[in-house]
Amino acid sequence: MITARQPYPSDISDEESSLIIPYLLLMKENAEQRHHDLRELFNGLRYVIRYGIAWRAMPNDLPPWTAVYQQSRRWMEAGCFEAVVHDLWVILRIAAGRMAEPTTAIIDNRTLRSTPENGPRSGYDGAKRKNGSKVAKAAKEQDFTPEIVRLHQAKRGFVLLPRRWIVERSFAWTTRCRRLVKDYEHCASTLAAMHTIAFAGFMLRNVANLLSQSA
Repeated sequence: MITARQPYPSDISDEESSLIIPYLLLMKENAEQRHHDLRELFNGLRYVIRYGIAWRAMPNDLPPWTAVYQQSRRWMEAGCFEAVVHDLWVILRIAAGRMAEPTTAIIDNRTLRSTPENGPRSGYDGAKRKNGSKVAKAAKEQDFTPEIVRLHQAKRGFVLLPRRWIVERSFAWTTRCRRLVKDYEHCASTLAAMHTIAFAGFMLRNVANLLSQSA
């Protein structure tokens, strides 16, 4: 039973809900053991990522933090958000007149400031002169193998790298989510999943807008 509440800016719209809910159904929607609405559980997860709160600080008008946390872990372990991201980027690429599957991936080395929670992953970044966790390291622990592209050692002054703005734009998007501004996670897998969920949300909004314009 959903009680009426004032919506948060991080809540998904009806159009976004119709797109995302089918991916979140790990069991029947009317299963007896389900006590909370899937949409509200997902709204709770988005609230954590968007505003950077601790799980236990979940607002009282959203489902209990334990329910949101446990269901979020199930979604992450089932690979739900990887499937969402894949299907959404196919839709957006085709809508833009491009091939469904990309032929190139751009990976940059981003340092997230460390917190007491991230433990041994934290290290010192000599180039940026701060302690933190490398996002590229988190990607490597998730079975990705980044290839480092270095500037020519003989360069002088500013050198523009082709398509560099794309990855820098993506970094800027993540700063909208306070949970991703620093490394607050115990596990690298959770850090990677939080980024995947955030970008799934960005693409979800774009696809919903695209469908509403074509209706």
